[in-house]
Amino acid sequence: MGKGAQNYGKKDNTGKASSSDLNSYAAWAKETRECEEKYKVDREFGLSDAEVEKRLEIHGLNELEKHEGPSVFRLILDQFNDTLVRILLVAAVISFVLAWYDGEEGGEMEITAFVEPLVIFLILILNAIVGVWQESNAEKALEALKEIQSEHATVIRNGRKVTGLPAKELVPGDIVELRVGDKVPADMRVLNLISSTLRMEQGSLTGESEAVSKTTKPVAEETDIQGKKCIVFAGTTVVNGNCICLVTETGMNTELGKVHSQIHEASQSEEDTPLKKKLNEFGDQLTMLIGIICVLVWLINVKYFLTWEYVDGWPTNFKFSFEKCTYYFEIAVALAVAAIPEGLPAVITTCLALGTRKMAQKNALVRKLPSVETLGCTTVICSDKTGTLTTNQMAVAKLVAMGPTANAVRSFNVEGSTYNPLDGKIQDWPAGKMDANLQTIAKIAALANDASIERSDKGYVAGGMPTEAALKVLVEKMGLPSGLDSGSSKNYNDLMGCSHAWNQNEHRIATLEFDRDRKSMGVIVSSNYGKKSLLVKGAVENLLERSSYIQLSDGSVVELDQKAKSVILDSLNELSSSALRVLGFAYKDDPSEFATYNGDEEHPAHKLLLNPASYPLIESNLTFAGLAGLRDPPRKEVRQAIEDCREAGIQVMVITGDNKNTAEAICREIGVFGPNEDISSKSITGRQFMEHHDQKGHLAQKGGLLFSRAEPRHKQEIVRLLKDAGEVVAMTGDGVNDAPALKLADIGIAMGIAGTEVAKEAADMVLADDNFSTIVAAVGEGRSIYNNMKAFIRYMISSNIGEVASIFLTAAIGIPEGLIPVQLLWVNLVTDGPPATALGFNPPDKYIMKKAPRRSDDSLISPWILFRYLVIGLYVGLATVGVFVIWFTHDSFLGIDLSGDNHSLVTFSQLRNWDQCKSWENFTVSPFKAGDQVFNFDSNPCDYFHTGKVKAMTLSLSVLVAIEMFNSLNALSEDESLLTMPPWVNPWLLLAMSVSFGLHFLILYVPFLAQVFGIVPLSLNEWLLVLAVALPVILIDEVLKFVGRWTIGAQTRAKSSKHKEE
Repeated sequence: MGKGAQNYGKKDNTGKASSSDLNSYAAWAKETRECEEKYKVDREFGLSDAEVEKRLEIHGLNELEKHEGPSVFRLILDQFNDTLVRILLVAAVISFVLAWYDGEEGGEMEITAFVEPLVIFLILILNAIVGVWQESNAEKALEALKEIQSEHATVIRNGRKVTGLPAKELVPGDIVELRVGDKVPADMRVLNLISSTLRMEQGSLTGESEAVSKTTKPVAEETDIQGKKCIVFAGTTVVNGNCICLVTETGMNTELGKVHSQIHEASQSEEDTPLKKKLNEFGDQLTMLIGIICVLVWLINVKYFLTWEYVDGWPTNFKFSFEKCTYYFEIAVALAVAAIPEGLPAVITTCLALGTRKMAQKNALVRKLPSVETLGCTTVICSDKTGTLTTNQMAVAKLVAMGPTANAVRSFNVEGSTYNPLDGKIQDWPAGKMDANLQTIAKIAALANDASIERSDKGYVAGGMPTEAALKVLVEKMGLPSGLDSGSSKNYNDLMGCSHAWNQNEHRIATLEFDRDRKSMGVIVSSNYGKKSLLVKGAVENLLERSSYIQLSDGSVVELDQKAKSVILDSLNELSSSALRVLGFAYKDDPSEFATYNGDEEHPAHKLLLNPASYPLIESNLTFAGLAGLRDPPRKEVRQAIEDCREAGIQVMVITGDNKNTAEAICREIGVFGPNEDISSKSITGRQFMEHHDQKGHLAQKGGLLFSRAEPRHKQEIVRLLKDAGEVVAMTGDGVNDAPALKLADIGIAMGIAGTEVAKEAADMVLADDNFSTIVAAVGEGRSIYNNMKAFIRYMISSNIGEVASIFLTAAIGIPEGLIPVQLLWVNLVTDGPPATALGFNPPDKYIMKKAPRRSDDSLISPWILFRYLVIGLYVGLATVGVFVIWFTHDSFLGIDLSGDNHSLVTFSQLRNWDQCKSWENFTVSPFKAGDQVFNFDSNPCDYFHTGKVKAMTLSLSVLVAIEMFNSLNALSEDESLLTMPPWVNPWLLLAMSVSFGLHFLILYVPFLAQVFGIVPLSLNEWLLVLAVALPVILIDEVLKFVGRWTIGAQTRAKSSKHKEE
C-alpha cells in the first residue's frame, strides 16, 4: 500500500497475535497520528486490496455471528423434560400395550380400548408443538440486532474513494467517510472533522437523552462508553456534520457486537417462571404420590394374582395369574390418569391468553404468555429513565427574559412535556402583548433553528435536533406579537404557524454552524426592508463573554456590566441546579461585514463564512437577550405510578445511561427520592457500583435507587444480583443497550413507540404507550390473574384427589372397577375444563395493589388448603364408590326408588368377592334395561360384574361430574362463603357449569359416544340420586371455610393484642 503497511497483518507463531493486539488497543486514548501508525494506514491513501484480504483472514467479516439454535429434534425432546409429561407418556404407552394385549388374547379389539392412549398421545403432541413454536422464536432479538447494522460504507482504498462498499467487507484500519444521515458501519476513531461540528444520535446504545458532539481529541483510557467522545459506534447515526474515521473494531468486537453476545448469553440463562417451578415441584411430589399409591394398590390386591401355600413354614406352590396381574396393572394406570390434571396446561394457557387480552386493552402487549403470571409477583422494577419515566422529547421548562433594568430578570414557567405546541402554556404570559425583549427571544428561537415538528402515527415528532425542536414549540406557545402580520401565517395549516410568520418577516441568508469551541450557532437574516441581523443561540457563559450589551424589556440596549452579568449567571446557576440544559439568546443588528451581503458567493463576506475560525470574531459585540432552560421532562402520570408501586410493596430502581445530576433531579421530581432526602448512598454511577465493596448490600437498601452512566454490562450485573437475592425483577428499556438486561430479567418490558426492534424482540412485554404507569396497571392485572389461576389449580387438583381416592377405595375394598381411564380423561380434559377456565374470570380483589407482592417461593397450596381438599377428595371417593355400591345392593336410597330397571341386587360381601362368582351355587341374575338396551346374563351370570356394571359405572361418573361442578362453586373464593360471594359474581362460571353438564349429557344420550365411554342413559330417579350424593360437597366445604375463617381471625386477633401489649 506504499505507506509501510505491506508487512502488517502477518501471523506470528501463535497465528493471531496481530488481531488480539488490535482488539486491546485503546484508540480513544491515543492521538490520531498514533492510531494511524498503529493500524499501519495513511488517511489519504487507505488500505490496499492485498492488505484488506490479509486483514479479512485475521478479523473475519464485519458482521454479527449467527448463533445456531437447538435443532427441532432437540426442542421436541426438551418438551418431554417435564415430570407430568413423563408420567403421562408412560401411562399412555402402558395403556396402549395393555389394550393391544387384550385384543390379541381374544378380547375386544375395538376403538374404545385405544381411546385412552390415543387421547393422551394427542395431548402430548399438541403440548410439544406449542412448546417448539414458542422456543423457536427465542432468537429473534439477535436477528433484529442485525438490522441495525449499516449495509454500505464510503471507504478510501488504494488512494481512491469507494462508495457503496458492502459494510461487511470493512476491516480494522479502513478509512471511512461519514455524512449526515449515515449509519455508522463499525466502531471507528474520528480522525478529522470536515464540518465544524459532528453530532451523533447514540442514545439507543448508550442511553443518553440527546445527540452527542464528537471530537478528534483523545480522552482518558479508563473512560466509560459515554465519555469516548472521539469514537463513533456501529449502529448509531450521524445527525450533524461529516468526518473521516479510522475503523478500530469490526463485527463481534464492536460495542454492538458485545450487546449481541450479551443477549445470546442472557437467553441461555433464562429461568422458569415462579408458577412453572411450582408446577414442576408439584409434578415431582405427584410422581412420588402415584408411586406410593400404586404400590399400596398392588400390596392390597396381591392375594388376587399371586397365591402360595406354606409347607414346613416355607412358602411354596406359588400360583400366578397373569390376567389378574394385568388387571391391577390397569388400575395402576387408571390411578396415574386420575392423579394427573391433564387439562391443567390447556386451562393455564387459556387463562394466560385471556389475561393478555385484558392487558392489551391497557396498552401492555404480552409477547410471552408466562410473563402474565410473573408480573404478579414482581418485587423490583428496574426502569430506564429516558423515554420510560420521561417523554424522550426535549421541552423548554423555563424562560428567563431581561427586566426593565439591567439588574433585573423575569422568569416564566413553561408547561408541557411533548412536541405538541398545544400541550401546556406559558404561565403569566402577556399573550399578544409581547414586549420588545420577548419578541427578540421568539425571533432568535424561530430563525436560528433548523428543526421542524411533524405529526405522525406515533404523535408529535421532531425533525432535526431535539433541543431546536423544543425551541420551535416554545415559539408557538409564545404566539405572535401584535405588531407582526399574523395573516402571513394563516396560509400555513401546520403546527408551526408562528415560526413561519417569523420566517416570512425575515429570511436567512447565511448560517454560522455550531462548533465545540465557541459553543454557539448563528444565522444572518435579512428583513423585508433589507435590514441585516445576526441571531445567535448557544451556551450562556460563551455568549456573555462575547456580549457587550443587554436588551431590556422595552427594547432599549444598555451596556453589559459586571453586576448585570452576575444576575444572568445567577439565573444560569439556578436553572443548571435543576438539571436543566440552558441556552442563551443574543443578537447583533447591522453587522458591518454583511451590510451588502445577499448570499452571493463572490461577495467578500462569503469567504468569512467558509472559515469557521472567523465565527467568534463575527459573533462579537453581541447584545444579550435572555435564556431558556430545557429538559427531557418526566411523564405526568409517572409520579402516581411510583406511589402505587410503593403501596404495592414494589421497589423502583432507575438505571440510566444519562448523567448523574439530570437523573437525580428527575428522580426527585417523580417521587423515587424525597425532595430533601439524602441520596448520597442511593445514587451512584454504574462504574461506582461495579467497584462497590458490597454490591448486594447496596441493592438491599430500602426505597428507590439510582444508577447513572450505566452501561449494558452494569444493567445485567444489577439484574443478576437482584435475581440471586430472590427478587423477581421486571426490567424496562427501549434501546439496544437495554436488550441484554431485558433478556436476563424475569420479565423484560420494552417501549412500543420509542423502543428499538432489538429491545422489543428481547422483551417479554411491550408497552404500546411507552408509559411507566401501564406497567403498574399490568402488575395489578398479573396479580389478579395469579389469584384466579390459584383458584382453578386448587379446583383441578382437589378434583384429581377425589378421583385418586375413588380408585384407591375401589381397589382397597375389592369391588369391580367403577371408573375406567377413558372416563377419567374425559372428566379431566373436557368436563373440568370450562369451569376451571371460567374461574379465571373471577373479579379482582379490591385491595390487590395494597398488598405486598407474594414471594416467588410461596406455596400454591397451604397446609390448611391441602387438608381441606383431602377432606373433599375423600368425600368424592366415598360418593363415587358409594353410589356404585348402592346400585348393586339397594333398590332405594333416601326415599329414591332405584328398582325401575329391574336390576338384581347382591350383598356387599358378594360385591367384594365378585371374582369368586363362578364358585357360587345357584347364582342367577335377571335381565335389566338401560335406555334402549337390555342386558341379559342367562349364559354367564358372573358377567353381571363386568358388562352388567355399566349402570353403576354411569352413576359413579355422573356423581363425579356433578360433585366437581358444585366444587367449582367452592373455588370462587379461598375463604369466603357462597353466602357473601354468591355464584353470580362470576356469571361465566355458571355458563361453564351449564356447558360441562351439557357435554356430559351429550356422551350419555348419544349412542355412539355412550359406547365409546362405556356408559348408558340414566332415568330421572337415578339423576335425583346423583344430586343427593353430590350436593353435600358444598356443605362440607362451607363448614371447612368457616373453621378456616374462625382460625385465621383468632390468629389475627392474637397478633393484634400482642402488638398492643408490646
